[in-house]
Amino acid sequence: MRERSEQEEVRFEKLKKLRLKGYPFPNDVEVTSNAAAILAAAVSEPESAERYTIAGRVVQIRIMGKAAFFHLLDGSGKIQVYIKKDIIGEEAFEEFKDFDIGDIVEVNGYAFVTKTGEKSLFGEGIRLLVKSLIPLPEKWHGLTDVESRYRHRYVDLISNPEIRDVFKKRSKIINLIRSFLDERGYVEVETPVLHYIPGGATARPFKTHHNSLDTDMFLRIALELPLKKCVVGGLERVYEIGRIFRNEGLSKKHNPEFTMLEFYQAYATFHDLMQLTEELVVHLVKSVCGSLKVPFGETEIDFTPPWPRISMLESVHAIGGVDRHLDLNTLEGVHAAAKHHKIDLDEPSDWGRSLENLWAALVEEKLVNPVFITHHPFSISPLARQTLEDPKVTDRFELIIAGMETANAFSELNDAEDQRARFEEQAARKAKGDEEACDIDEDFLHALEHGMPPTAGEGIGIDRLVMLLTNAQSIRDVLLFPQLKPKEDDTLSQVETKDCK
Repeated sequence: MRERSEQEEVRFEKLKKLRLKGYPFPNDVEVTSNAAAILAAAVSEPESAERYTIAGRVVQIRIMGKAAFFHLLDGSGKIQVYIKKDIIGEEAFEEFKDFDIGDIVEVNGYAFVTKTGEKSLFGEGIRLLVKSLIPLPEKWHGLTDVESRYRHRYVDLISNPEIRDVFKKRSKIINLIRSFLDERGYVEVETPVLHYIPGGATARPFKTHHNSLDTDMFLRIALELPLKKCVVGGLERVYEIGRIFRNEGLSKKHNPEFTMLEFYQAYATFHDLMQLTEELVVHLVKSVCGSLKVPFGETEIDFTPPWPRISMLESVHAIGGVDRHLDLNTLEGVHAAAKHHKIDLDEPSDWGRSLENLWAALVEEKLVNPVFITHHPFSISPLARQTLEDPKVTDRFELIIAGMETANAFSELNDAEDQRARFEEQAARKAKGDEEACDIDEDFLHALEHGMPPTAGEGIGIDRLVMLLTNAQSIRDVLLFPQLKPKEDDTLSQVETKDCK
């Protein structure tokens, strides 16, 4: 057990005294309203005014002799409360004087306006519901240390109303996505988190062990393969919103555990999904932000459709500034461009991976407004259908917004023999040390051999989408409990605290 601060010891002593008086941690409160509703309510004479019961956390106290003002924070917001000794009673008022910032209380009363013109609640009764034993940070209205905010999100939610709004918007976005897809005939399903073979993406997995089955298993790195099995089985429009786990680095754009939407539609192409994606995102932006021009950091994102569609290769010329005299359809041309722009190539012998290196270095960060980047190289798209007119590339797109990949989609590969060959190539890469390459998934191949209709599928990163619509510059700002390096003393003891009385 960690050592308690002096202020904490004082609060624990107060609780001890309350227990001696029979304090029960009450659980019989009947809330009839909230702060926002009372602030919007009409004001009338006390004799005829409507009475309310609200409950919330005390966040500021000002005692003035036989009266006091305090602010109460509930799920809807904050409201000022006024109490008088001769109204609530001497005993209740004396007990109130021992309340602390952070205590959770019940208040009964009616709406009124103070002499300074502030809409408030006139308290006719008050009761302590929960004693807060740890003081809130000194600036209760703004816990600003970033790591403390992430480690102690519950305090962040108390302290920063705008953070609560981010997660309310996140919930709204997910609900809007569900209704959008449901209205278009998609069926929501749930697929396993634990897999024998990690597949559906190129990523390093988390490994675990199933004791009862005595076998190693992996946390899923994508939703793709089980959803395609659903399409094989006749669920022609299917989607899942689920947690994905990739054993990769941390950054402002990456968290090892994240939320993904994946959806699949039989008898559709990647062109169909570009149109659907544009309609979905525009619908979300209008509903959540009220405008198609949204601030993001120091810039503004314009979501007004239609959005540009440009191939990866063409974008390296048109946006990346690579001289058109260099033929990027050849490995030699890509090498020449990389040398001119001083770009290191991960695999110089692979045309597709080298072109992607050029694109990542010269194009990606320049894309602010939504752009569909299409026709990715075959070698970096192991599950996508090759383009008939140019087998070096695939029928695939990525939606890039504010320099981030927000969606990835393609016309699915439904040739089982071709898929086996690609799995074998991936397995060979893994055998040579590529930890992100996938194994041969015989069960998926068996499903594909039954016949999968021509299908298009897509994945959208929910966390990045929420970032864009809430002006959050780090993925950790839109995750309630992001992964952090563990600390020996994982408490707020290092954050200065002070009761504001």
